[in-house]
Amino acid sequence: MTSSLTIGAVAKAAEVNVETIRYYRRLGLIEEPAKPLGGVRRYANGAVDRLRFIKRAQQLGFSLNEIRRLLALGEAQSCSSARSLAEEK
Repeated sequence: MTSSLTIGAVAKAAEVNVETIRYYRRLGLIEEPAKPLGGVRRYANGAVDRLRFIKRAQQLGFSLNEIRRLLALGEAQSCSSARSLAEEK
């Protein structure tokens, strides 16, 4: 994979619909990349991993609000808090 991907390439790699990515962007689950003047938004490769995490967490029964909390804990590198939330579920 290249260092930056279009929304279509991210959707294909993560096996989700483009509209799913847009929805997650509106909810703040996925960061919206800057759009260069006259260009196309490019997502980092990490966006695919993040989308896969979100979809897997949904399969495990987590709501999008709970996933948001898990993602925030991951960004703060709080493993014990994430573990507690997962055990709660």
